[in-house]
Amino acid sequence: MITLKKGDKAPSFSGKDQDGTVHTLGDYKGKKLVVFFYPKANTPGCTAEACDLRDNFERFQVNNYALLGVSADSGKVQLKFKEKFNFPFPLLADEDKSVIQAFGVWGPKKFMGKEYDGIHRTTFVIDEQGIIEDVITEVKTKAHAIQILK
Repeated sequence: MITLKKGDKAPSFSGKDQDGTVHTLGDYKGKKLVVFFYPKANTPGCTAEACDLRDNFERFQVNNYALLGVSADSGKVQLKFKEKFNFPFPLLADEDKSVIQAFGVWGPKKFMGKEYDGIHRTTFVIDEQGIIEDVITEVKTKAHAIQILK
């Protein structure tokens, strides 16, 4: 499971967003980067989390943060999710789970007594030099911006 911790170098990654644009860790050098992993687009918790970040987007920009959402949904699903809720940040469509696995957020989960593999809702705050500043595993979906900007 999640082995990355505060002070670690963020993994180099490369992934396509909802429009097919490739994003890499290097693209964000000189900015703080919030990479938030969510289980599935258009589900209640994921929608609440992404909408909270959208509603606080200006605060992130003022503080030199870029935001990047990641799930294993297809580009088409991510595009619909982004358009439906007017998100001002890209959503990576990590169908091959390469970014998800690089950050170690894929693994066994339990829901209603059933065990299955999935994405653990986790947020990484990466500083301007690519070092992990914070790892948030207890995400409060309706107040996530406050957890990050504290």
